[in-house]
Amino acid sequence: MEDNKLVQKKHIITIAGRPGSGKSTASKGIAEELGYQHFSSGDLFRAIGKERGIDVTQTNVAAEKDVDIDYLVDQRLRDIGSNEDQIVIDSRMAWHWMPYSFRVYLDLNLEVAATRILANMTKERMESEHIPSNSHEYAAALQHRLDLEARRYKSLYDVNPYDHSNYDLVVDTNAHGPQEVLEEILAAYKEWLKVNNI
Repeated sequence: MEDNKLVQKKHIITIAGRPGSGKSTASKGIAEELGYQHFSSGDLFRAIGKERGIDVTQTNVAAEKDVDIDYLVDQRLRDIGSNEDQIVIDSRMAWHWMPYSFRVYLDLNLEVAATRILANMTKERMESEHIPSNSHEYAAALQHRLDLEARRYKSLYDVNPYDHSNYDLVVDTNAHGPQEVLEEILAAYKEWLKVNNI
């Protein structure tokens, strides 16, 4: 990965984190607050799976054998990083492809994440993605998904998206509500802009 000290910083915020940690809520809220564009690579990843008739976990398994799935998503991210500015990106790997972005990681215990996600889950999604209704079982399924992703990204790019040292800001969303998370990210981003003279 390029040394981010040698790359010109841009008005791009990349948000990664664990499932249920509030990446989507935070990224959309920040984009709206700043008047930036919004992009979710998770939506793109799900769309790829849907086209193939498989759920998100099955897409992760398929991606271990079919590297074109990750390359398709990653190329889209690289294109955005090269051509766009003033955008907030919800993505596991955007921080890697955009070292010139303000990189945020949202952390959350998976048991808490499972409970949160299930509380807002539609019956249609539970059935289509084969999601268990028991929060403990779902937490185990989420951990399995994270393990698959970590193994795949290590193999493809020799990086770990769950390593906090990759990021400019790490926020525990169990200890902070959505509005507090948004305010903390915005405050840190504004300080980052000042420090980098952007």
